[in-house]
Amino acid sequence: MADLSQLEAQSQTYSDITELLEKLENSKVPTELKDEGRKMIVRVFRMAKKGSYSTEFESTARYVDWVLHIPWETMSSDSLDLAKIRDELDKYHYGLGKVKERILAYMAVMKLKEDHKQQSQSTEVRGMTTTYLRPPVLCFVGLQGLGKTTIAKSIANALGRKYVRISLAAFGSIAQLRGSARSNPDAEPGLIIQAIRQAGTLNPVIVLDEIDKASGIESLRNDIMAALLEILDPAQNESFVDRYINYPVDLSKCFFITTANTLGTISAALLDRLEIIRFTSYSDDEKITIAKSYVMPRVIAETGMNEQQLRISDEAWPLIVRPMGYDAGIRQLERTMNNLARKVAYQIITGEVPSVVITPENVKRYLPEDLGVLG
Repeated sequence: MADLSQLEAQSQTYSDITELLEKLENSKVPTELKDEGRKMIVRVFRMAKKGSYSTEFESTARYVDWVLHIPWETMSSDSLDLAKIRDELDKYHYGLGKVKERILAYMAVMKLKEDHKQQSQSTEVRGMTTTYLRPPVLCFVGLQGLGKTTIAKSIANALGRKYVRISLAAFGSIAQLRGSARSNPDAEPGLIIQAIRQAGTLNPVIVLDEIDKASGIESLRNDIMAALLEILDPAQNESFVDRYINYPVDLSKCFFITTANTLGTISAALLDRLEIIRFTSYSDDEKITIAKSYVMPRVIAETGMNEQQLRISDEAWPLIVRPMGYDAGIRQLERTMNNLARKVAYQIITGEVPSVVITPENVKRYLPEDLGVLG
């Protein structure tokens, strides 16, 4: 009976190895990488014959799985309708006129390149072949809460590309970007390859958030900046080598957008590769419009009320917004309005009132205690 169990286990082992090899052979993995995968699988097969294979099989299966799920030839098509892109940018973002104009200008260039691509796939420039649809590397710079990340997501939606965000705040290891060698027990690809796998396409919009906060240690920050240069530089990223995959992956089709609060900690070499777009602070008038048209409908929907149950008079809006004047963005304003709506919801549920109209006379009652109108 023991011999039979051993035979069945051995048969299952060979079946798993064979299945892994078949998946590799039927994939669109580059030839050189297939050869490497075959060698690893053959080594596992030989070890299985000797009865010692489990650890090697696990690491090999994990590597092959990663290789299989990199979208080597999968790309989404861009929708470069400038009117649609403008509508998408306006849909969730009020103001930011100069920012939107800059973005639309870059999209216009991509549209011209797309049109030209129909006539010629590539052009020779100083002896180098330049692919037409290489997107710019944008860097959105401004204080918190100005909509940098959400604008990036709107760009992805408008283009019809997948969207992936990577936070670089307090990065503690260069391996997080470049991956770690397979010889390490806990080896895995870096976040760039993980993002491409998550997107399922070779040309997603990848947001590298808060690149100015990559590390507080100067030597480590320099290493991270060097890695980012390799990832973002058009002259280098066509053949980015993750240490785990150990094979060039083309990042030139990715649309990279970086965000930062300040440029002071970003290396000069990296800044030279970025197209800087500055986000300025919202004025109080802009905040009132944003609060009325964007924040208020969302807050009412999220709290389960309707427009009749919570209304804010025109005279009360400046009193709600003005204490937030020190806040460049609208995050604190959103928190204030959520707090206000919760207080109204509590009054309605407890039967104290059927509805509330916020006026200059009662506004202090509904604002957070540590904020609001003084005096």
